[in-house]
Amino acid sequence: MGNAVYGIAKTVEQAERIIAELQAAGFSADHLSVLLPDKSGTRDFAHEKGTKAPEGATAGASAGGALGGALGLLAGIGTLALPGLGPLIAAGPILAALSGAAVGATVGGITGALIGMGVPEYEAKQYEGKLRDGNILISVHTDQSSHRQLATKILENAHAEDVGSAGEASAPKS
Repeated sequence: MGNAVYGIAKTVEQAERIIAELQAAGFSADHLSVLLPDKSGTRDFAHEKGTKAPEGATAGASAGGALGGALGLLAGIGTLALPGLGPLIAAGPILAALSGAAVGATVGGITGALIGMGVPEYEAKQYEGKLRDGNILISVHTDQSSHRQLATKILENAHAEDVGSAGEASAPKS
């Protein structure tokens, strides 16, 4: 079982600064997750990247080019549409959680996926509400206590909101 540290950025610029600071501190891009509303619209996003997924089910990893700077360097960037939330851009381990069975046809898929990743239900609902308001969820996935503390410090120093941590359940291997 690993752990994750979560926080909310209010702007893409703030999220990019946080991701850059986390990477400068040694956190690998494939251990960082970002989830943000796709304000450009999934059709534009998918069209820009030349995918065959204009409906936003899931775009390929090449979708990273739609985001600039540090966010564009994250692993597994794609788009997805969730009932009640519309199109989202996701990167990192959270994309797999949201694309998997945890979402299915359920409303509140983000809450369910976050709960499945170990976030308490109350906090998961808060994060989903923040995303509805246009904020950006950032998470850092790590097995080491010292890394969890460092990630928490970076998020707090960057003025991220609602910083917290949770244990993650192991995802089944496919």
